[in-house]
Amino acid sequence: MIKEMTTVLEPSPLPDFVQTKCTRAITKRALSYIKAGFPVHFRGISGAGKTTLAMHVASKLNKPVVLIHGDEEFTTSDLVGGEYGYRFKKVVDRFVSRVMKLEEDMTKHWVDNRLTVACKHGFTLIYDEFTRSRPEANNILLSILQERIMDLPVGRNGEDPYLKVHPDFTAIFTSNPEEYAGVHRSQDALRDRMITIDLDYFDDVTEVAITRAKSKIPRGDVEIIVNIVRQLRESGKCEFAPTVRACIMIAKTLSAQRRRIASSNGIFTQMCQDILSSETSRVGSKTNQKRIKELVADLVQKHIDEYAAGGNRKKAEVVT
Repeated sequence: MIKEMTTVLEPSPLPDFVQTKCTRAITKRALSYIKAGFPVHFRGISGAGKTTLAMHVASKLNKPVVLIHGDEEFTTSDLVGGEYGYRFKKVVDRFVSRVMKLEEDMTKHWVDNRLTVACKHGFTLIYDEFTRSRPEANNILLSILQERIMDLPVGRNGEDPYLKVHPDFTAIFTSNPEEYAGVHRSQDALRDRMITIDLDYFDDVTEVAITRAKSKIPRGDVEIIVNIVRQLRESGKCEFAPTVRACIMIAKTLSAQRRRIASSNGIFTQMCQDILSSETSRVGSKTNQKRIKELVADLVQKHIDEYAAGGNRKKAEVVT
């Protein structure tokens, strides 16, 4: 008997997913490839929103979702299943009153893991950061995506060693660029079986909408934060350019402190320096962090002054 121990997710819409022209276009592209029968692969830098987009696209398919996070320690059995113990059976025979006969039977206990469950039942698979798993662990995906056949280990309690993949099975992958630490180079044959959508930074409209949705702070403050992050990104002076994740971190911290930028008395500047120097200089170089902090301080002051000047102009217009 083969059992399953996989928890599946309901395909419900993400409550705080931001719908803009940019995100709608990406979603539409991904769904069109899936409809044509191809797996989709979102590739991009950390903080680009790959996992969120994958979950959003999966919710549009109206099928249960199986989620796997790539792991260096994964083997094929972590995806497919394996023998996780033994089943014992004991029979006591007292047919003859003064004789007790014992019969024991021990059989291997097989459990299907997430990939097998998704293939068997036609669920949507989200394989997040799949290149963090070693390539040999992912070899099982080659026949699944191309021939729609899953090659299972011998000895699954007498079950057929080949599983025909359910026609409704869909796969969505995400990954970081190969130069990231802890990322393996994927097999060319595996990448050829999926359609890759490279995700870049969102446009300013989308970044403002996402930051405001996540933090609930006033739009004026959100626009200042997004402008600071975008101009730091465009300066070309960062080891790693900041993403919308940095905007969210700053905005949510501001919200938690129940502060407005204009009345933060230097706390906002310190907050931006801490978050952005951490986000953009991961080697820990003090020289680079100092340069980033100085640049951030200048950008903060510039945008606060511009915002104040804009408010003063509006007041003057009202008085006039």
